[in-house]
Amino acid sequence: MHAKRTRLITVCGLFISAGILIPMVFHAFGLGKVFLPMHIPVLIAGILYGPEYGLITGLITPGLSALLTGMPPLMPPTAQAMTFELAAYGVLSGLLAHRFRLSVVLSLVGAMVGGRLVYGLLGASLLLLLGFPSVPVLYPLTAGLVSSLPGVVLQLAVVPVVVALLGRHQRRL
Repeated sequence: MHAKRTRLITVCGLFISAGILIPMVFHAFGLGKVFLPMHIPVLIAGILYGPEYGLITGLITPGLSALLTGMPPLMPPTAQAMTFELAAYGVLSGLLAHRFRLSVVLSLVGAMVGGRLVYGLLGASLLLLLGFPSVPVLYPLTAGLVSSLPGVVLQLAVVPVVVALLGRHQRRL
């Protein structure tokens, strides 16, 4: 039992660290919002290690990054909404890859759609509760998708390659 808990903490810690450090590089060049770099480690954690690892990585990364780097911002409640979005990415990518045994690309696409729907639901409701203008529920899948298209392409290009490389290395251990 202790070995599993140690592995969970270690793996999640590594992916959370990547989820904080990689966006710092992208934000240094003003490319964070366009390329969605925080999503990549969460998606990989879910696909490689399952929904539990993806959930924990997705829940912790945005809030810790907000506290340590100021990105994503706490107000407007971007970090809070991203916490739920990334948790959905992690859980869905893990469920689709492990329970439903879908390919990496299909798991990735399913998780992206589900996570964006969660983000849209929060944007439509949470923002209103805090006095901000509401966002249409499907905005993340329509106009929001256009602005983040480079990030979606990057995820579709990078995640399968990283999963293949890490999966190969993982089997050697």
